[in-house]
Amino acid sequence: MANLEKFASFNGSKNTRVQVIKHHGNVNAVLQGLGWNWVTEEGCANYLPDEAVLLPEKEADALLNAATQLYDLMVAAVPDDLPADFLQILDIPENLWPIIRQSWNDDRHWHLYGRFDLVQTPEGPKLLEFNADTATSIPETAVVQWASLAAAGKNEAAQASGLYEALVEQLANWRSRNDDLAPNLVLTYIGESTEDRTNCEVIAQAAREAGFEAFLFPIDELTFSTEGADRGVWGEVGKDEWLEFPFVFKLLPWEQIAWEEPELAEDLASLMLTRNVVVANPPYTLIWQSKGFLAWLWKAYPHHPLLLETALEPIPGKYIRKPFFGREGQNVQVVDQKIVDEKEGEYANQKFVYQAWVDLPQDDQGNLYQAGVFWAGEGCAIGLRREKGIITNLSQFLPHLLDINR
Repeated sequence: MANLEKFASFNGSKNTRVQVIKHHGNVNAVLQGLGWNWVTEEGCANYLPDEAVLLPEKEADALLNAATQLYDLMVAAVPDDLPADFLQILDIPENLWPIIRQSWNDDRHWHLYGRFDLVQTPEGPKLLEFNADTATSIPETAVVQWASLAAAGKNEAAQASGLYEALVEQLANWRSRNDDLAPNLVLTYIGESTEDRTNCEVIAQAAREAGFEAFLFPIDELTFSTEGADRGVWGEVGKDEWLEFPFVFKLLPWEQIAWEEPELAEDLASLMLTRNVVVANPPYTLIWQSKGFLAWLWKAYPHHPLLLETALEPIPGKYIRKPFFGREGQNVQVVDQKIVDEKEGEYANQKFVYQAWVDLPQDDQGNLYQAGVFWAGEGCAIGLRREKGIITNLSQFLPHLLDINR
């Protein structure tokens, strides 16, 4: 431990520091030995450095508990009748309102998982945002960082990495709540995205453990029929062999479907309203996907210890401006009387939310760290990304080890 003493602890001190240790090993070889070849083919291990974060167990517990508590806060803050003015404030596409209301009021529409992006501060974890609909980095969090322990010869080390097991339980729950439907599940994604396919592969394997017959299809290879005896979602699983899928998992954002594929949105709504299909994550997750909900949440729970001040208009002091449905750090601005940092992107024409600035923890080299804490029924897993500036999907992913003595 002598080499670690120069690092300050990730413990919420005034100048919050992350403790980093060397963490060598051939992760790809371990994954291939376990038969998870598609993880390495996708290349999600190619941005793991030969380092890991040594995370005090009490800090890990605080992050996991924060995710559980924040989810409960979000549920409680949603008006039961989902009035039009509420959905309009969040800029929810109107063509999805009927199925958002339907799914919110019917527990058979089950929220499988989401990822809270949290920052550790001297006062404890704070919410940056919640990817409730189509959160990725599942392979890294559920599989790769766990395999990194074996690759580094640290099999006895502990991690907060229970995502896979939680997904199995959530999927089993979803199936049992819809036991009138055949357990045929299709997981669909944009065909050219190997990242999305790999995320779907992890969920598919968990689904098979949960009792589903699970298949992967690019979205453009599925057939959505709203007429006659063929009404439903169909995929060709073998030569001239078609299978109907009452269960659909889509790694396509609901707002993208609504805005860019309105005919698909109409077909899905029609099929959902007649229980030909159930879709995960359900339409109501778009409420939390909208970053406008961060302002709604702050208004409902002002000064809550897990929240940062957030509003629909610029706020005093240093703040970060985010588009309502932005992703991967695109079109984010950091403002301190003037713009001090920003990322270009495709979301510049969206509404924006304004969130109080908070310093991310950093290591001795000045790298900034953000915790991605997965919720799947409860807070269940932690993944850490680091960057010199704004965290994006290309930022490095670091595995972690729990320091059970702190």
